[in-house]
Amino acid sequence: MNTSEKREDVLNAAERLFYKHGFRGVGLKQIISEANVANMTLYNHFSSKDHLVEEVLKQREERYWSYLNHFVQGENDTPFLMAVEAHGKWLEEESYMGDMFLRAIEDYGGTDNDIEDIARSHKSRLLQYFQVLAKRIDEENHHDLAYYFTLLLEGATSMTTLIGPNKATKYAKDMAEKIVYSI
Repeated sequence: MNTSEKREDVLNAAERLFYKHGFRGVGLKQIISEANVANMTLYNHFSSKDHLVEEVLKQREERYWSYLNHFVQGENDTPFLMAVEAHGKWLEEESYMGDMFLRAIEDYGGTDNDIEDIARSHKSRLLQYFQVLAKRIDEENHHDLAYYFTLLLEGATSMTTLIGPNKATKYAKDMAEKIVYSI
């Protein structure tokens, strides 16, 4: 196994553990054990736990955008509805126990690292994403529409822990249709 594969093993193990137990509930020894790597392997790739958390968030964000773009790409008639559908699938497959980015903001807010900035940037990027979609379909009220859909997805994400991803997605899709067909 080469070093990049071992790095990926560490990142994947850390993401699973952080998501399941929280950032503060997981130690580096547990990650090393789960990834089945030597101590030095982790420290050769990540200078600290904070650095590992940063890289986990970056990896998760990259996967989210790849996922969302895969579903929405080229969709011109109903990109907002496709984005809600894609987000719902993401919730079902990847984020059914809450939002890792919000957890990062809660756990690392006000600390001296880049974790909070990475997590907040993810949220800002969602708003920008919807602004671009609205402009693409020539919606003149693109600013408001972007906020509606950002709030809709964030609400669906939050409600997933209460009512489950399928029900949260169903309600989000119903609301999205009402928004789209009223503009």
